[in-house]
Amino acid sequence: MTMRLGQDAGPPAGEAGRGRARRRDAEGGSDPGGHTPRGNTPGKKPRFAKPLTAASLIGWTGLSVILPGAAHLRSGRRRTGYALLGAFGLLLAAGATAAIVLADPGNAGFVTRDSTLSAGAILAGAGAMIWFLLVLSSYIALGPSRLGSGGQIASGIAVGVLCVAVMSPFALAASTVLTVKDAANAIFQSAAENPSATPVRHEDPWGGRERVNFLLVGGDGAGNRDGIRTDSMTVASVHVPTGNTVMFSLPRNLQHIHFPPGSRLGRQFPAGFMRELPNGGLLNEVWQYAEEHPEIVPGKDGQRGPKALMEAIGHTLNLRIDYYALVNMFGFAHLVDAIGGLKIRVERDVKWGGLYGTAGTIRAGYRTLSGEEALWYGRSRVGSDDFSRMSRQRCVIGAFAQQATPSVVLANFIKIANVAKKMARTDIPRELLEHLATLGLKVKNARITSLQFVPPEFHSGSPDWQKIRAATAKALRQSVRPAHRPQAAGVTASPGASGATATPSPSGTARTTGTPETASHRTPTPNTDATKSLGEICGF
Repeated sequence: MTMRLGQDAGPPAGEAGRGRARRRDAEGGSDPGGHTPRGNTPGKKPRFAKPLTAASLIGWTGLSVILPGAAHLRSGRRRTGYALLGAFGLLLAAGATAAIVLADPGNAGFVTRDSTLSAGAILAGAGAMIWFLLVLSSYIALGPSRLGSGGQIASGIAVGVLCVAVMSPFALAASTVLTVKDAANAIFQSAAENPSATPVRHEDPWGGRERVNFLLVGGDGAGNRDGIRTDSMTVASVHVPTGNTVMFSLPRNLQHIHFPPGSRLGRQFPAGFMRELPNGGLLNEVWQYAEEHPEIVPGKDGQRGPKALMEAIGHTLNLRIDYYALVNMFGFAHLVDAIGGLKIRVERDVKWGGLYGTAGTIRAGYRTLSGEEALWYGRSRVGSDDFSRMSRQRCVIGAFAQQATPSVVLANFIKIANVAKKMARTDIPRELLEHLATLGLKVKNARITSLQFVPPEFHSGSPDWQKIRAATAKALRQSVRPAHRPQAAGVTASPGASGATATPSPSGTARTTGTPETASHRTPTPNTDATKSLGEICGF
């Protein structure tokens, strides 16, 4: 075929077609078939997403931390973005359900299980890794390679810092959970490790008992003493169905206490503990005596003392003491410091430190006591006596129970757990801890009353054992009566009580708990009004 003269040769057909297509795109028009290019409308120029700057890329990556999938949607990866959003929604729903379930007091003990704590630490670690990968994936999806070299460096540094910031809360949560687990396992011995412990049945943890009795001991293990001297001894008798609790405080100088007939100590001291010593044989000597005489009290070191003391106090009150817990008083000072001190009303100046209070004076008024000051406030006998000290100890314990709120405990949890691990000892089995936590929440909202065996109703030098038992039985009966029923005179309510009740007095007359106020020995925090709660007495 030949070309006619005078006619120019046009461009190849393919190139001409591409040129027409470019003109139609530029004009926003349709192709000859009437089809409009996707994303454009007739007569308008095409719209393209603005390229990301370094700042916007960092912003979208940060948004993906709280809204997973946002960065993937922005980059056009819709399937991945919607999948991440859906997974995040399911995670929120699961978290809300778990929070509702755990908020039920009946499920509170579940959190203290060893398996639960282990699972919590694992989930926290998994959460840290998942969110790290989420941030990294979001950053890559946004295409940082399209930035200049300066933008890539800046965005890379920012995203690296973001990864560390995202993982930190998970790491803190895992560390806290592991600390809780370590402290619980250090304080509470497994039943398998203690053959003398009663096996715990989860369907009936208290063995069918309606009342469980705990001996709470404050041990004075100062560096200048051998062994432990139990200077503070209180029995908490808890009514399991209601949580109503009676606190029985026994003086450290209760003399010549008796042991159960037929027991080894009962045969060793048939007339009472060290009856041959007119001024000896004090209750706070029983623990150490048992530890030092394995030929009389069999058992392992560290177990003979609590066993002997539980037998002696249980026989005195005519109660079965189920478990004990020892708190070292000097460790208690560190515990007070861990929560930021104790706010308490000091009625009268109290000298502290050394034998004669040479370290200083805790002045009267509303004070925030340091751990050392709180310890000495509860144990100083300068210018007072044991019964005045018992009243102050009651205020210190009550102040701590009230001021160690959940928010304070959580804010200082690591310090508190580390201190508690070193200062506490108990024979409560580890397997019982979850049931103890549930019972503790019940006690917190129940009626709590107290009975102190102090003069003038009870004399430490020549105790009337039958009178002590009768008063104990009466207090227990009153603790389970309906709240609107009148109580006997003399019981003081402690924090958490629903109302002020009175310490049972065999004579039925009202009296103050503590030492009779004289010119020389006035209780610094006297209970002069039996109708007041402990908070009112101590000025919390």
